[in-house]
Amino acid sequence: MKNSRSLDDLLPPVRARAQAFLDACKQEGIDLLVTSTFRDLESQAALYAQGRTTPGKRVTNAKAGQSYHNWRVAFDVVPMRDGKPVWNTTGADGKLWERIGQLGEAVGLEWAGRWKTFREYAHFQYTGGLSLAQLAAGKTPSPEVASA
Repeated sequence: MKNSRSLDDLLPPVRARAQAFLDACKQEGIDLLVTSTFRDLESQAALYAQGRTTPGKRVTNAKAGQSYHNWRVAFDVVPMRDGKPVWNTTGADGKLWERIGQLGEAVGLEWAGRWKTFREYAHFQYTGGLSLAQLAAGKTPSPEVASA
């Protein structure tokens, strides 16, 4: 089972955007921890089971093969303040997350904090417009990188 935190496990066009995003956040004094990049199918199935058939809170609606993490085009982050993760998304913390989302979008990432359903502030992805089916069939996003 693999649930990576390494940018090296992302496809090159995603990795380049992720690094540009992390650099932009650092320039603004925002310390981010990458919590997940690539997840294999077994790891995704275990996450999907959480809160359903195994103990814990539900953290995903994506079954194995239905997450962009499974195709190396998505990653999750959390801002750190005084060595502790900031998971709260309201008040001043919400403004921090909004800025993080803006910085991600500025380098061409899609931010799940804007999604209408199952909003996920920690999640960023770059699919190059490809669907899960296209990614599963072996297509990869364009290597062109947006600049911050």
